[in-house]
Amino acid sequence: MLNIDHFELYSVAVITLLAVISHEPDFAMVSKVALLKGRRNGIACALGISAAIGVHLAYTLFGLGILFANNIWVLNTLRYLGALYLIWLGVSALWPDIKSIFSKTNSETMSDRTTQELDPIKSTSPFWTGFACNALNPKTMLFIVALFSQVISDKTPLAMELGYGIYIAFAHFAWFALVACLLTSASVQKKVLVFKAWIERVTGVLLASFGIRLLLE
Repeated sequence: MLNIDHFELYSVAVITLLAVISHEPDFAMVSKVALLKGRRNGIACALGISAAIGVHLAYTLFGLGILFANNIWVLNTLRYLGALYLIWLGVSALWPDIKSIFSKTNSETMSDRTTQELDPIKSTSPFWTGFACNALNPKTMLFIVALFSQVISDKTPLAMELGYGIYIAFAHFAWFALVACLLTSASVQKKVLVFKAWIERVTGVLLASFGIRLLLE
């Protein structure tokens, strides 16, 4: 029978929930996918985020997490890749407006095919979009490593650690799937049709700003 440290259990539960709801890039990504591509794709994006959490958990449980966290080149590589990915997504979403400014043409005259080609979120699998967004975020790696090195005792049984890992991954999926479901309710979708262009712009600015902030940190 497992010897459960209830203080550790509650600490992991609360810290994970607080961390999940504060993941700004993931929230912006799921929101955009759900609003523009529908509930099913939003949930697929949430599943991709959860899968990326599973990758972070796997190398942490194998003891590689601390090794990665203590190597500045690993952190910097993840930071640069993650920042550039978010900036690329943001700029791609804003590209019709940027192009219209330079060409002095109305972005609304662009064909759906052109917009589809310019916005990678629309042409890429929502699962892999969510996966990449989370996997390339060094803050997620540091969160997982800190949780398992500072909150979870080294005396905690492996079965309990695996249980924590499953909970952390499921908490991410459940939260972002809930976000996707709420944003795709009938009342919200009616407003989306009216403000679709502005949703593209706002989420594009948010993703790009998250990337720039990550790049400068």
